[in-house]
Amino acid sequence: MDTKSDYRFGSIDYTIFLGMIVLSTGTGIYFSCYKKTKKSIEEVEPTLPGSVVKEHDFGSAKMSEYLLGSRQLKVFPVAMSLIASYVSGVTILGTTSEIYNYGTQYWFIAIAILLQGIAVSYVYIPVFTVLQVGSSYEYLEMRFHSVIRSIASFMFILDEILFLPFIVYVPAIALNQVSGINLHVISAVIVIVCVFYTFVGGIKAVVHTDAWQTLVMFLSVLVVAVLGTFYANGLDKLFDDAAKGERLIFTNINPSPYVRHTVWSVLIGGFSYWISFNAVNQTMVQRYMSLPSLKQARASMAIFTIGVAAFVSVCCYVGLLIFEKYQNCDPLSAGLITHDDQLLPLYVVQTVGHISGMAGLFIAGIFGAALSSLSVVLNSTSLVILEDIVRGCFKIQPSERASTILVKGSIIVLGAIALSLVLVLEHLSGVLSICTSMTAIAAGTTFGLFTLGMLVPWANNVGTAVGGIAGALLAGWISFGTQFTIAAGQLNSQKLNVSVEQCTTNITLPEHNWVDEEDVFPLYRLSYHWINPIGVATVIVVGSIVSLLTKPTDVKTLDAQLISPVLHRFLPKECFVSRQQPQTNLLNRT
Repeated sequence: MDTKSDYRFGSIDYTIFLGMIVLSTGTGIYFSCYKKTKKSIEEVEPTLPGSVVKEHDFGSAKMSEYLLGSRQLKVFPVAMSLIASYVSGVTILGTTSEIYNYGTQYWFIAIAILLQGIAVSYVYIPVFTVLQVGSSYEYLEMRFHSVIRSIASFMFILDEILFLPFIVYVPAIALNQVSGINLHVISAVIVIVCVFYTFVGGIKAVVHTDAWQTLVMFLSVLVVAVLGTFYANGLDKLFDDAAKGERLIFTNINPSPYVRHTVWSVLIGGFSYWISFNAVNQTMVQRYMSLPSLKQARASMAIFTIGVAAFVSVCCYVGLLIFEKYQNCDPLSAGLITHDDQLLPLYVVQTVGHISGMAGLFIAGIFGAALSSLSVVLNSTSLVILEDIVRGCFKIQPSERASTILVKGSIIVLGAIALSLVLVLEHLSGVLSICTSMTAIAAGTTFGLFTLGMLVPWANNVGTAVGGIAGALLAGWISFGTQFTIAAGQLNSQKLNVSVEQCTTNITLPEHNWVDEEDVFPLYRLSYHWINPIGVATVIVVGSIVSLLTKPTDVKTLDAQLISPVLHRFLPKECFVSRQQPQTNLLNRT
């Protein structure tokens, strides 16, 4: 049975899909040609006396406008852009297949998202806001040393390069599933469109395009959920079928760290993973800093947190709908799909594909998620290359023209890298866990460095460097070791049982040979949820201990602006002496 014989992408679907492309490119053109009005820079809400406001970021007003919108953007578009920074096609297709294959315990990730939103708003954002950093990694030089800043910046760039092909490949699969267009052609279109409007419009184009792309993404998945519920004959039958199929799991309190999803692994691992990105990652901090005040940054974070938690919950619910439809004929076993991540596109085609325009709306949502996530990565990474690598690491102060060439050239090169790395992903399945494992190394290590700086006052340069190296090595060892072990077939699949009883052709489920995992190194058997918290904890614990053993920082000499406000009540009064010196003096701290 060929899914494409059931339904073909029609003219209305192509119109909706092409409308997404036209609007995206049009937004970039609008913000590149629109006459920018100069506004007086509003002072950021100071949380401490002596807060300093920069006149210009990145050496010129033009680059500040291109990369930060002159810190004058609005709350709602930025909140939508924050959502776009994290929610991509990986999230949509990966989450639904995760629920189908492993049950609803993963749904607890919504609780972890809400908790991390509170922590980010009150522990981390205030520090960046009062310092008015352009790049989050500036903080590491203010608090520790320029070398630590440079290492973290290079790790960020590596992390984003690893993530780029996932952003492109996943929606390409979805569109290929319903239209039959060559996957590489689709990938090229995604990259070219995104590079174009990011290149010409800067952060204003990115943020405002993200805003409506995010709304289309929400709408497309929500419509699929509503119509899917209708065709599933109501909620009662849906949850009854899920319970019979052993997919309804919410109270798995198994303490074993080897179980893929438990209450503990999802809450602890999910909290650590999400806060690692949302607290200090440049893709997020750049948007916080594009707003005029701390109050507005917190407001955008609140909208982001609630919006993402709701959206992920809808994706989890759609995963149950997919199971309800295919509970008696698993699409992968039946040969209808070749990757788990094609489950949702198949479901859309076979459930609501007969409704004119539905497939087009769904693909527009997936495509928009990809464009928005990719544009965020391109924009933020180009900023880090300019501010942290060229200006910070190599101490070069390029002219405005040279800065423009460097930033825009970086966007083009990153787009080319994304397109070339897509080829690697064609041989991988299970996008969500692979993506999480790979990016956990850089994200966890970097988050640990910032946490040492903001929450461990005695942390010094040596302790931070040693902690960072230890965390990166341990997380990398576990992550890559696990991937090699899985590839060698030494771990059993934890997928729940599927059925092929009602498939239209005779299909026999392959027999899975049970493997004795006792011979596998314990760390390689860990659930992917634990990789990030292990990396973070290693950085903080090792960094704190080594700092204590190697002449800890004299807390009285610290500037309180560099420490999270949650610890201010415990700091000596010397930390709060008003400092009126220019911001550049902070960058010379050793």
